[in-house]
Amino acid sequence: MPNPNEPTPRRDPDFINFPPFETEDLRANLARFLDTSFEEAVGQTRRVGNYKWGVYAFFDYDGEPIYVGQTNEMLRTRIRRHLTNQRTDAVAMSVLDPFEVLEIEVWPLPQYQETSGKDADARKQLDALERLITQLAVDRSEFKAILNEKDPPPGSLVVEAPRSLRARIVSDRVYELRSHPDFRIARRALIISRLAQVISERKVQGGLRRVLLTQALRLQWLASRRYDALGGAASVEQEGDEDG
Repeated sequence: MPNPNEPTPRRDPDFINFPPFETEDLRANLARFLDTSFEEAVGQTRRVGNYKWGVYAFFDYDGEPIYVGQTNEMLRTRIRRHLTNQRTDAVAMSVLDPFEVLEIEVWPLPQYQETSGKDADARKQLDALERLITQLAVDRSEFKAILNEKDPPPGSLVVEAPRSLRARIVSDRVYELRSHPDFRIARRALIISRLAQVISERKVQGGLRRVLLTQALRLQWLASRRYDALGGAASVEQEGDEDG
């Protein structure tokens, strides 16, 4: 017989099927960003996620660039695949952690909106733009590295960065939950552990090991800042005095 002192399990279908708050929050804010109007020419706008060709970059809670990618299928499709359904190698192998992404910046290429994805000249432009944005990200990084497993396609074409759009995709409530350094240290350590497990179980190239090294440096840097903010060695000595 049921124990009258135990709470009755909630069987509300809406409760069971309702996704976690953070999942819904990400989807809503990401959709809002991808639906933002982008002026491609005077008097001509398009939702930024609907551009077929472009380069994108993800930034973490310190404003650090962490990942750069390109697409010629649609910015909306590619970015959502990274952040909401884990169908990319970067997420599946724990190279990229969607929980770390605070901001996105995109560089659409409106001139190729009607161009086939197989067009050689357009692909050269896209590759050149990815090389440029990747180099800028590396130069601006505290660690002079980002989390891409592979380098951009090589080439000699040099381009200038077109207009871009950058915005935050995390609400204030989720920011409050995720921005605390102790949470971020724990999360980053978890991702490093998963990545190390992937490496240990497969025959991998140097790119994944470079990502592991970069993640380890990022974890050390964050843990060091947290330690120093709490008083560093002085806080340890104080604890020792109290224990005595």
